[in-house]
Amino acid sequence: MVLSGPYLVSTIGAADEDLRAIDQPVDRIDLSGVTEIDTVGAWVVHKLAQDHDAKIVGASERAQRLVDALLDVGGEEEIEAPRPPVYERVPGALGEKVYVARTGIIGVLSFLGAIIAASGSLIRHPSRFRTLALVRQMELVGVAALPIVGLMSFLIGIVIAQQGAVQLAQFGAETLTINLVGRITLRELGVLMTAIMVAGRSGSAFAAQIGTMRLTEEVDAMRTIGISPIEALVIPRIMAAVLMMPLLGFYASAVAIVGGAVVGDLLLGIPFWSFLFRVQEVVPLYDLWVGLVKAPVFGLIVALAGCYHGMQVKGNSEEVGLRTTQAVVTGIFAVIVIDAFFAVFFTRIGWG
Repeated sequence: MVLSGPYLVSTIGAADEDLRAIDQPVDRIDLSGVTEIDTVGAWVVHKLAQDHDAKIVGASERAQRLVDALLDVGGEEEIEAPRPPVYERVPGALGEKVYVARTGIIGVLSFLGAIIAASGSLIRHPSRFRTLALVRQMELVGVAALPIVGLMSFLIGIVIAQQGAVQLAQFGAETLTINLVGRITLRELGVLMTAIMVAGRSGSAFAAQIGTMRLTEEVDAMRTIGISPIEALVIPRIMAAVLMMPLLGFYASAVAIVGGAVVGDLLLGIPFWSFLFRVQEVVPLYDLWVGLVKAPVFGLIVALAGCYHGMQVKGNSEEVGLRTTQAVVTGIFAVIVIDAFFAVFFTRIGWG
């Protein structure tokens, strides 16, 4: 077989199809008519010779050099990276996780330090505080969240009252449903579920908004013109979450109690208003204070998680989604852990 013409990456397409279609035996491949050849052309010739067990002749110096370079290419063996044994992989992976956690802790502490420094600067120069930004964030975190938080809390109150009444009915103590709904919503679920909702709603928004500004270099532009991103972006969001969480938590608890009262009126024969008045008698006042004390702490945690992960965005838009997810997961996890510590603490001081 005699090959002729240029065998280049730009011209090899048609020739390659014709060569693949050859079904007759070929014992010799003559390259004397090949005017130009590159690595792709040499690979096609080498593959043809390999398939037909043919000998290559008439090759120019360049063609022969390229074909010779391909002689050891194309082995059939599977190439896999060496895999260390499990007793090496597990400690190694654990060490990487610990190192990443260490880096994250340092980053969080640095972020907290920057917030404290910016807060001190705002105290010294109150005219720089962005009141309009705070009001806007309070509207987004608090007012705009009222419908979804109210609906969630109302349904939770219904579920607690219905399930609690079913269990208490076994002991003839259906009236204690009032105690159950009142205490668990004011003390725990009202504030906790609100914090989880705010983490999924506002914490993710903080991370996405600030992360997008990082990608579009708006944060760098703010630094360039002398505006602190911490003062302009982070502190208003943190203050809005801290200020609105107690209000949202109390609102959620109240709506959950109303949901429980509806179930009591419809299923237990307890009049709606009697249920509400009875809550005031059976629920200690310190249960309300427990919820109100935890609420701003939860708001602080959620806002810090959202703003911190937003400020860590870099590289590409995929990082925004990744950091937003991390902000929600971190915020919810931290809220639940802190709530456990609060439960132990309030029990120790006699508010259990």
